[in-house]
Amino acid sequence: MVNTIEWTEGAVRILDQCRLPHEVEYIDCTDYAIVADCIRTMKIRGAPAIGIATAMGIALAAQSIEAKGADELKHKLEPVYAAFLATRPTAVNIRWTVERFRTLLADKTGMTVQALKAYLIEEANAILAEDIEVNKAIGRWGAAFIRDGDTIITHCNAGSLATGGYGTATAPIREAVRQGKKIRVIADETRPVLQGARLTVWELMEDGIDVTLIVDSAAATLIKRGEIDLAIVGTDRTTRNGDVANKIGTYPLAVLCNVHDVPFYVAAPLSSIDFTINSGELIEIEERAPEEVTHPAGGQRIAPQGVKVKNIAFDVTPARLVSAFFTEKGAFAPSDLKKLHMKDMNYDEIRINKEPAP
Repeated sequence: MVNTIEWTEGAVRILDQCRLPHEVEYIDCTDYAIVADCIRTMKIRGAPAIGIATAMGIALAAQSIEAKGADELKHKLEPVYAAFLATRPTAVNIRWTVERFRTLLADKTGMTVQALKAYLIEEANAILAEDIEVNKAIGRWGAAFIRDGDTIITHCNAGSLATGGYGTATAPIREAVRQGKKIRVIADETRPVLQGARLTVWELMEDGIDVTLIVDSAAATLIKRGEIDLAIVGTDRTTRNGDVANKIGTYPLAVLCNVHDVPFYVAAPLSSIDFTINSGELIEIEERAPEEVTHPAGGQRIAPQGVKVKNIAFDVTPARLVSAFFTEKGAFAPSDLKKLHMKDMNYDEIRINKEPAP
C-alpha cells in the first residue's frame, strides 16, 4: 500500500489522487493553504484522510506563526481552523480534528510557543498512527461477517487511499483475504469522479485482491441475479440515529440490497459519527462543480454546451437500511449507535458479534 499522506521536514506530503491510476505523484505542501486546496480539489479525499490532512495542515501552519505566548498562538490558529472547515462541509472528520486541536491546546498551559509547535506535529502524527490502528480493528470485526466464497460490492473509495492506511470499507476485505478466505469484490465506478474505477480498483489490484469493475447502474442486475452476498461502504458522516452520508449513489445501493435481502454494512470509525446531529436531514450536503459531470475525469465534454448541471456529491442512507456498523469497538446495530457516545459503555452488551475475527 502506498502512503496517502505523511509529515516530512517542513512540509506535508500528499499523494495526488487526481492523477491515479495513471501516475503516482506526490505534492509537497509547504503552506497550510496548499493542504486546504488539496482537500478542496480532492487531491486528497476520504473522511479519515482529510481529517489527517487537516491535522497536519494545522501543525504546518503553526510552525510559521510568530507569537509571544501560547494564547497568541491559539488566537492566530483560528483563521487556519476556519480555512479547513470551509473546504468540504459534509465530512465530519475535519471538524473533529479542529475541535480536538482546540481542546488539546486549551489544556496545555505553561508550555512555551516552541514546545506547543512541536507538540502539534506530534499530535498530527499520532492521529495518523491512530487511524491506521482503527482501520485494522474495523477489519478484524468486519471480517467476521464475510464468509469464504463471498462476493462483496462496494461504492466509491473507502480504502487505504481514503484513510491513513488500510482503509475502512476495504479493511474487512483485506482481513478476510489475510485469513485465507476466497472472496471477490465488485467495485462501482462511482460517477462522476470515478473514485471506484480510478482508486478502489487500482489499490485492490495492487494488493492482488480479486476485483471486478462495473458501471453504477449494473449493481441492480447483479444483486437481482443473486451474484452479490453483501455490501460494505464507508461513510463521510453518520448521525446519532444511524443515518449515513456517503458518496452519491450509496442510497440507491442500500435500497437495492434491502429489496433483495442482501446485508448492507457501513464501516464507520467512531471519528466519523457525529453525535451532535440526530438525523441525516440536518447534514449539509456538498454540491460540486458542473465540470465534474460534463467532463468526466477532466477529459472530453460529454454534454451539450450550456446544459444545467446539479452535481450532488453525497446522499443520505436512512438507518433502517443499514444491517450493521463496523467500528473499531465492534459491530453494532443502528439502534445502538447512540450508545457508543456514553461514558463507561460496556460494548460487549450491545455488540452484534462478541469477538473480532482471529
